[in-house]
Amino acid sequence: MLNRIDLRGGVRDPRRLLPRAQLDVSVAVERIRPLVAAVGEHGYPAIREASERFDGISPERLRVPAEAIKEAEGSLDPRVRAALLESITRARKVHADQRRTDHTTQVVPGGTVTERWVPVDRVGLYVPGGLAMYPSTVVMNVVPAQAAGVRSLVVVSPPQKDNGGLPDQRVLAACALLGVDEVYAVGGAQAVAMLAYGSTVDPDGAERCDPVDMITGPGNIWVTAAKRLLRGVVGIDAEAGPTEIAILADDTADPAHVAADLISQAEHDPLAASVLVTPSVALADAVERELARQVPATKHVERVTTALTGEQSGVVLVDDLADGLRVVDAYAAEHLEIQTVDARDWALRVRNAGAIFVGAWSPVSLGDYCAGSNHVLPTGGCARHSSGLSVQSFLRGVHLVEYSQDALRDVAGHVVTLATVEDLPAHGQAVSVRFAEGPS
Repeated sequence: MLNRIDLRGGVRDPRRLLPRAQLDVSVAVERIRPLVAAVGEHGYPAIREASERFDGISPERLRVPAEAIKEAEGSLDPRVRAALLESITRARKVHADQRRTDHTTQVVPGGTVTERWVPVDRVGLYVPGGLAMYPSTVVMNVVPAQAAGVRSLVVVSPPQKDNGGLPDQRVLAACALLGVDEVYAVGGAQAVAMLAYGSTVDPDGAERCDPVDMITGPGNIWVTAAKRLLRGVVGIDAEAGPTEIAILADDTADPAHVAADLISQAEHDPLAASVLVTPSVALADAVERELARQVPATKHVERVTTALTGEQSGVVLVDDLADGLRVVDAYAAEHLEIQTVDARDWALRVRNAGAIFVGAWSPVSLGDYCAGSNHVLPTGGCARHSSGLSVQSFLRGVHLVEYSQDALRDVAGHVVTLATVEDLPAHGQAVSVRFAEGPS
């Protein structure tokens, strides 16, 4: 089922040989450019037209009524409620420890620089609603934003025909549990444009969604394209691509576990990537047999099969775990599992991954829901330079520079010298004038 890539014998640069989903966001940007412009110019009518065209729903009002959010919480299955509350509790515990504190450095006597951490003021959180519903994504976006001290949070999620044109009931319930009451039944590129530009949200123009400062949360290619197009108008967390898992495993790994974990990511999307990196041909063969047994029994068998047999998935054979480590660092997976002997030691040597799941009892599914970690992670190799969503994502470092007269006088000559070198004499004069003798 899985394609095999044999890198035994050593490869100087494995990156170009590794499986990866092909996603041309630039083409999608041009496709959605007119829609984004229409939302920016016309607001509600453009959003309603887009919702009718793409979601088959023509909403009268975009904002979800407060009573509908409250009702969703009240109708929540007790087991789902308990699971969401546990997820919230664990996520809050982890994210509370990420909050940075202000720090003042005395550079010289009388001269200090203070770094303050200031939260973004208003944030829009996108929650997908296509092939699957994601109340867990509400948790993963809202918890770090709240821990950072974001003043205003707004959630957008696509309208659902089977819920009267509102977002999924469980998504609304998660909003209620987290105290988020500004929610809009809007999805796709039109939701991103609404958040970035602000918009009227009812036919009379009486209600309005104010523009946000930052947009976070995963979505499909159209959401990603809108984020790219509007970057600069608004801050974004990342351009999320199809989900991916890489598993570095040796012959101590249980093939049933490995196969189940590969399937768990494949059920997200036909473009999802499931990659096994191993020096053990015996394990690769055993995993193939397990896939043949487990895939037919899974619910989304067609989606899973498409993902596992696609060019983005496969088995990568390596000479040993050291070479395997080099390969997974080159791949920079969104999710990386280490199922080897001395798994933690190998995990601590990894440089590039969105999140690392160590050992047989830490599957990616745990991180998706109840590990306490965040599941909004960099994809497409972006883990080489980017982090997953965290409290830091919602904070800005602002420097406060405070120098006394004596401290400035002490360094004035250096400032003037550097200003002269760069041919910016007015920069030097802005310092010199403070010490020039006034008129007699």
